[in-house]
Amino acid sequence: MTNEIIRQRLTDKFGEALTGWEEPYGILTFTAPAEMNLKVMQFLHDDETLRFRFMTDLTGVHFPDRKGEELSVVYHLHNLTDNIRLRFKIFVPIEKPDVYTASKLFSAANWMERETYDFFGVNFIGHPNLVRILNVDEMDYFPMRKEYQMEDPTRTDKDNEMFGR
Repeated sequence: MTNEIIRQRLTDKFGEALTGWEEPYGILTFTAPAEMNLKVMQFLHDDETLRFRFMTDLTGVHFPDRKGEELSVVYHLHNLTDNIRLRFKIFVPIEKPDVYTASKLFSAANWMERETYDFFGVNFIGHPNLVRILNVDEMDYFPMRKEYQMEDPTRTDKDNEMFGR
């Protein structure tokens, strides 16, 4: 199994809908439309050549400067038989961060989607229990979004020389 074979199978199935092909550190990476995330994952899972049946990771990323696609969900899948990994990304607007849940296909997605919701505010449609998992329920913001300063610039109790500033 090679990245070329995987890319060819995906291109044969989804055509030009998949974009942004690259191979950082040898891991095949591409971008899919948000509304196709489940179709792509189901194909990768069910295809007897590809066999990506293990979800290694799912996380969110906030890109405040990308108008209309500020939030990204990044999936890492693994074919355990051929020991090959791939990564694919989807982008959604921050005003409507709706993504279909992968929890019915990969049980590992359950917790990871709750964590991504908790920290980035991505709404996983169809998730069986999409509630905060690490932060308090009363929290009315999503702390991993780049909407907040990392520290208070008015603080005077820190010696900047101690922090390399």
